[in-house]
Amino acid sequence: MTIAHHPSEALLLDYAAGSLGEAPALAIATHLTFCPRCRSDHRRLEVVGGHFMAEALETTPTSSSAAPSDGSFDAIMARVAQERAETRPAQPAHAILPSPLRAALGCDVDGVPWKRLGMGAYHYVIPTRDTAATARLLRIPAGRPVPDHTHSGFELTVTLCGAYTDATGAYGRGDLQEADDALVHQPHAAPDAECICLAVTGAPLRFKSWAARLVQPFLGI
Repeated sequence: MTIAHHPSEALLLDYAAGSLGEAPALAIATHLTFCPRCRSDHRRLEVVGGHFMAEALETTPTSSSAAPSDGSFDAIMARVAQERAETRPAQPAHAILPSPLRAALGCDVDGVPWKRLGMGAYHYVIPTRDTAATARLLRIPAGRPVPDHTHSGFELTVTLCGAYTDATGAYGRGDLQEADDALVHQPHAAPDAECICLAVTGAPLRFKSWAARLVQPFLGI
């Protein structure tokens, strides 16, 4: 499995700092389960941030400088190199949903209480305490499109099974797409298998089709 699309550095930094809400943090944690590169980057950010936080706390108010000691950067990089060797437990061979989602739902994909969207598609809103964003699973039949839309806020999409394409490229298992109101797109599930995604939105989508807009209030998307 090759991951081609990753979260931005700013988003990964916010996640490492613990400043993301529960719903977007779930998307990043899900991507990290698949992506060794981003796991390494995330661990590096944690180690660097933790080290400088510790030094800041140890600095007395009378210190002439709050700058780290001369050897601190080398020490941090040595710890980062050591941490890069760490790996996460392997994903169970039969599982479709990675561990963060299975923990949130208490089941794998076959236990999800899917709700019909129409045209063979299904969704399920994942219960969270996040009042600023919504996390949901989407299940799109092979070869089917999602209605053309843009966004009132941010959208993070992590592919869990199958693949989809839009004007920006192809997104397979583990890929994460960041979207905002600058992107208008119509994702299409790949023709050979259904596509299951985790989608986190900060505001309702803005559909181009009047028919999609008509049913939108009943679907809650």
